[in-house]
Amino acid sequence: MHKAPSPVINKLIVFGVGLIGGSCALALKARGAVGEVVGIGRTRANLDDALRGNMIDRAYTLDEDWTQELRNADVVLLAVPVAQMEGLLKRILPVVAKNAVITDAGSTKQDVVAAARCAYSSCSEAAFARFVPAHPIAGTEHSGAAAAFATLYENKHVIVAPLPETDADAVQKVVTMWQTCGAQTLTMPPEQHDRIFAAVSHLPHLLAFALVAELAGRPEAETFFMHAGSGFRDFTRIAGSSPEMWRDIALANRDALLEELDRYQTHLNHMRDELKRDDGAALEARMKRASDARRHWEKVFQSRGRK
Repeated sequence: MHKAPSPVINKLIVFGVGLIGGSCALALKARGAVGEVVGIGRTRANLDDALRGNMIDRAYTLDEDWTQELRNADVVLLAVPVAQMEGLLKRILPVVAKNAVITDAGSTKQDVVAAARCAYSSCSEAAFARFVPAHPIAGTEHSGAAAAFATLYENKHVIVAPLPETDADAVQKVVTMWQTCGAQTLTMPPEQHDRIFAAVSHLPHLLAFALVAELAGRPEAETFFMHAGSGFRDFTRIAGSSPEMWRDIALANRDALLEELDRYQTHLNHMRDELKRDDGAALEARMKRASDARRHWEKVFQSRGRK
């Protein structure tokens, strides 16, 4: 008789059992890669959804006593808004197992690293070395445990952003966890991560929120929305995302995002000038450059097996 393989993680603690944390738990459970999952979050209703969805085995609200669960945890995943990281770490660190790996799923990295340094300031260097910054590049406009699904990370990227002092075994533990979920892992420094994602993620979300907010503020908003088609739907889909989460992301990556907004505004100004002077050739040339770049990106994207 063959012995069943040992799970990748014996005990996983997920703070924030929403789309990101819940989908990670479901993916690991589907592959038999985790022994038990404990979910900790703000509301009992969301935790009940997670229990019904079999993504966690036990649940605690943040106001309850969950400290005993951390004493034998292998991995702690912080899937909460980035502004909550420091306060949460300060509650976790005094009670978490000494050999546990703590990682996050935040959409910004430099601020999370700064928050972690502050929270770990009274801990040993060895303890801080087992904190692994990371960011799964996956999601939908929906949130909460009810939105989670086991295949969210298949063929998606997860950025792992270790520091020079981060323990190599801790990094490998996090890499293995995300690869087991079906993701492809990439490594880059926190500052490079924030600069790139200000342009390709944080800026598009701000633009979508801005357009919908502007239309919603018009007296005839209902008429505009009634006639909106697929182009509007596709462009603004992400405006349905969590305002709390994206507020924190925008503020956390403020400098890089302000730079990207300025770059985008420059292009809008050029297009406005081209419209004003009725310069169809310049306008078409700008659109063609964008269209060619978009088609090339999509071709490369699909060739790498990503969806």
